[in-house]
Amino acid sequence: MAWDLKGKTVVVTGATNGIGKAAAVELGRRGARLVLVGRDRRRCADAADAVRATGVSVDTVVADLSLMSETRRAAAEVLALCPRLDVLVNNAGAIMPERRMTAEGHEATLALNHLSYFLFTKLLTERLKASAPARVVVVASDAHRSAAGFPFDDLKAEKRFVPMLRYGETKLANILFTRALAKRLAGSGVTANALHPGVVATGFGADSKGIVGLFVRLARPFLLTAEQGAETIVHLAASPEAEGVSGRYFAKSREKAPRPPALDDAAAERLWALSEELTA
Repeated sequence: MAWDLKGKTVVVTGATNGIGKAAAVELGRRGARLVLVGRDRRRCADAADAVRATGVSVDTVVADLSLMSETRRAAAEVLALCPRLDVLVNNAGAIMPERRMTAEGHEATLALNHLSYFLFTKLLTERLKASAPARVVVVASDAHRSAAGFPFDDLKAEKRFVPMLRYGETKLANILFTRALAKRLAGSGVTANALHPGVVATGFGADSKGIVGLFVRLARPFLLTAEQGAETIVHLAASPEAEGVSGRYFAKSREKAPRPPALDDAAAERLWALSEELTA
């Protein structure tokens, strides 16, 4: 179904490759004006050209969202570019092959995959409310199923760092964040939903070393295309069926139950308070 997005403004982070780029192109085909956020200027320009080919207006914001200072600057640029904001797609993320700390003192996987989502969304919330009805789409993953719970006692992964497990913990954080956000947005006309895009054959994880990189390379022939992986993003961003739905988790454009740790509202509130502290 060709849902019409003419007159709507959509911001997509992690939009220079894979499902982020594919989602941006498809949303452009449906008439949306796009703002693409990515860390590489050349890739941003290439992605913008691909979206612009659909006949819509495109702007780019170059920022490394693993840094909260850069996330704040990116949000300020988005606010300057967008008098209205109808859809925010939080998609930027990565599997880090090795434990690494950012210059701001955060473990890099947590910083990029969760803290940037939290801070970027908070800084844009008032614009989303002013543009209501509006939507926040959070790209999580079924990788959250590997996490027994969020590691509140090991935020910097000093006790243990296993790349896929750490990634799963941050994807669990995405779902918990979405639940807490939906609660805060209730009655505002802004919805928030998380999703699993499927296991997609993109550049994601291809440069990783060890077991992660080996898995990605061996599995590639059996994985979804970027366009297939983007389908649930587009569904939550544009489908009339998603109107008014909030605080849910989706896969294959249908609601899906996450694992019990992702439904722990006490953990969601604890994570919200912690995230405010870490991004202050």
